[in-house]
Amino acid sequence: MNYLRLILKNRTFLILLWMINFFGTIYGYMWYEGQLANTPAKFLIFVPDSPTASLFFTIFLTFFIFGKNIPYIEALAIVTLFKYGVWAVVMNLLMLLVNGSLSWAGYMLIASHGAMAIQGLLYAPHYKIKIRHLVVAAVWTFHNDFIDYVYNMMPRYSSLDLYMNEIGYFTFWLSVFSVALAYYLTIRSRNQIDLS
Repeated sequence: MNYLRLILKNRTFLILLWMINFFGTIYGYMWYEGQLANTPAKFLIFVPDSPTASLFFTIFLTFFIFGKNIPYIEALAIVTLFKYGVWAVVMNLLMLLVNGSLSWAGYMLIASHGAMAIQGLLYAPHYKIKIRHLVVAAVWTFHNDFIDYVYNMMPRYSSLDLYMNEIGYFTFWLSVFSVALAYYLTIRSRNQIDLS
């Protein structure tokens, strides 16, 4: 475990991780280009979920490399990286189940989003998140769910259109779990260490 912590704090590794997230974020926004072109301006910021999550993490890494913390961004990063990482993996597995096959891009999305979910959790011991930071992240996340499933701004998976109600329900509880997990790994864990 100490070896992993050394790797996560290694400057060369951090710069490499920053580059992966930076270019992944750009690719993610490009992936949403078609949907964004048809999205009302007031919803634009809430549509590209995964690239915005990786953008939060890229900003965190930028500060972390220089030994600084930015707790509001850290809270947004851990919650949204896990939520949208897991969400994309589940949606692509559902596509495989419904269609009987998945494109190479679908498998790439499973791998990249699985890694996205994990990376945010790995840096949890380094976040300086407090309740107020997590509350802001929770409001952002639940508001995003509202925009997606009330105003139909969710990512498009045409094969899954028949299951939109179930997906919306799953997404809500995934948001709850993501916020709770962020709390457990940051605020609660730090308080336990302080009390020991």
